[in-house]
Amino acid sequence: MCSTYRLVIVSLFIIHVTGCAVLAVADAAVTAVVTTVKTTVKAVGAIADSVIPDSKEKEGTTTEK
Repeated sequence: MCSTYRLVIVSLFIIHVTGCAVLAVADAAVTAVVTTVKTTVKAVGAIADSVIPDSKEKEGTTTEK
């Protein structure tokens, strides 16, 4: 009776710890993906800003002439 009780307690503990480990791995994966997406968006924005001329600059040069 005592060993069955211990087995149930240990089994529940192991299942709980495994669930925490899975949650931690999933959280780390999501964080890595979000960081990658943010970095990619910033890089694409910087490239677009350098390639596409600003409309404000065009307006400023046309009003000065």
